[in-house]
Amino acid sequence: MKHLIAAVAGTGLLALATPVAAQVAGVPQEQFACQRECLEDYVERYLQAMSDGDVSDDLFARDVRFTENGVEMPLGNEGLWATTVSPEGYRLIVPDVETQQVGALVTVQESATSSAAGAQLDPEAVGVSLRLRIDADGKISEVEQIAARPDRPLGGGESNPGIFGNTGDMVEAMGQPWEGYSTAIPEDERASRAELVAVANAYFEAIQRNDGNGYYPFTDDCLRYENGIIAAAPEGAPVGSLGPRLGCREQLETSLFDVVTSIRDRRFVAVDRERGVVFSFAFFDHRSINWTWQLGELFKIENDQISRIEAIFIRGPYGMCSGWSTYAQCRSEEIQDVR
Repeated sequence: MKHLIAAVAGTGLLALATPVAAQVAGVPQEQFACQRECLEDYVERYLQAMSDGDVSDDLFARDVRFTENGVEMPLGNEGLWATTVSPEGYRLIVPDVETQQVGALVTVQESATSSAAGAQLDPEAVGVSLRLRIDADGKISEVEQIAARPDRPLGGGESNPGIFGNTGDMVEAMGQPWEGYSTAIPEDERASRAELVAVANAYFEAIQRNDGNGYYPFTDDCLRYENGIIAAAPEGAPVGSLGPRLGCREQLETSLFDVVTSIRDRRFVAVDRERGVVFSFAFFDHRSINWTWQLGELFKIENDQISRIEAIFIRGPYGMCSGWSTYAQCRSEEIQDVR
């Protein structure tokens, strides 16, 4: 663990941010500081606003920036803002009171059409990886989301979501988030921000160019969910219709060799030290098949080990970037502690 922390600390990216006091007529003013419940509420307010199509000055900064699936667009009538009909769905929220950001894995209900002029379809669940930044005035200044929509053939007809089904449906079938995400770590056992980010990053290090001999910081009962499907689980765990799975550690020790050629643009955007949860965005490249996954992924960490992993992701153009990093950062496999 120490070698991981030393490497991270050497980048200078994990230094604590220094608050900047706002001033009115030369008098220092308290900045807006949102705590856990406040940040969680911003997720609900944002999703409701998206469903209502309401970009109000009460909630959003005038210069708010919005991306969906790595593409920057005007906020209010593009992407899910054009098609969401209900904010109801799954909620797994990671507030970061230090950076005034909040990450979340959620679902919403979207009503699309079968083509540009086609018939309106019934509402369907969409899986969303979401990040919001709250500015010093208490307004949402940044919105970043990945929307994992159902497979919809152009012009209608039968869809083919594959063996995994539609992401939104599969995530909602999970019911409520695992209770361990909301369980606080005893105060004297809490890891630092740097330590939590380093352990989460060790997962990325373990997967890319894996040879079966890496550092695999998993508990024996670790579970990994991908788009609502259990992708790794200990022996005997209920895994549904897809059958038995290898454990998180066993999977990397015995398979998945050299499958992922690069994990880059690793942006750690929300860290909840009280509960030991880290939320990140990243890209998984598979060079040999010209394939890239764009994902939002979170980790439950306690005693330097990962016990639960959950992700919502999509396939994007090979080599794409997030829209929030420089080109050098997009191509890099180094940690970015986003503040």
